[in-house]
Amino acid sequence: MTLDDCRSGEPAFAELVERVATVYEVPVRALTVRTLLHLPLLASSGGRILQSDVTAELERNADRLGSDYEAIEHLVPTREHPLTDLRFEVLPDRVANQIFSRLHYLRSSRDGSRNFALVDPVHRLPVTVCSVSPLEWALVGRQLRASFGIAPGTAWDVSRVYSFEVAPKNAISFLLAKVRQVMRGVENARVLTTAVDPNLAFVGASYRAANWQRWMSVQARPYLYVDGTYASPRQLRLRYGGANLPHLRAANPGTRFEQSRVPLLDSWIYCCRLDGITENIPAEVQRRLRR
Repeated sequence: MTLDDCRSGEPAFAELVERVATVYEVPVRALTVRTLLHLPLLASSGGRILQSDVTAELERNADRLGSDYEAIEHLVPTREHPLTDLRFEVLPDRVANQIFSRLHYLRSSRDGSRNFALVDPVHRLPVTVCSVSPLEWALVGRQLRASFGIAPGTAWDVSRVYSFEVAPKNAISFLLAKVRQVMRGVENARVLTTAVDPNLAFVGASYRAANWQRWMSVQARPYLYVDGTYASPRQLRLRYGGANLPHLRAANPGTRFEQSRVPLLDSWIYCCRLDGITENIPAEVQRRLRR
């Protein structure tokens, strides 16, 4: 198989995901994203992967995903409700942290975030959740200032989003619209941003439906892994004090620190002005930020 086949949901990959998700009783979408996060470690520099390796990785992630769902079973909604019946609420940090640290593909929450959710009208369980944090990506912040006149410190980042399997269609875009209304009341907040990673089969549809626009892209860096499990540079710095792989290998001889070899697709930066219309920037003139 090829990594492109898996990203684009080709039938061979889709059928494997469906089969494993059924056996392990986990959501197809969540399993797909987690597995796509780990397949680059197994792919050759040309993007080829053995089907047996894909199956093994699906099973590994399904087993862990099942354990994660069990750990916060008390927070998992099981009934479907129409979108108009869901209620918008500020989500307590302790609840958001449990959901993001267990179910989000990064398996972590962002400190200093404001958390919001659509909750079901009966049990008040979160159905779709998101986290909004001050933008920390300096590269993006500089481009926002240079091209769009957005002052430093006035951009907020939608850093985490998770939607349970029972969420109705358009739940994420509906939540984003509610969050925009709330963030208009935050002093000096001018724009919302987010990074969409097409390597995980994300296409930005929910953001476009909420009237966000793609303003730029950012050159991809290899994914990093610790003992075969994905770790972001932030997680490596928090856990080991740095993200330089040679240094980490020297300081931790019993731990495998690896990175993907296959070229990855650039991330897309979507933005939404909190006041006024968000400009539509033609793809051919969007800046590609290098790092």
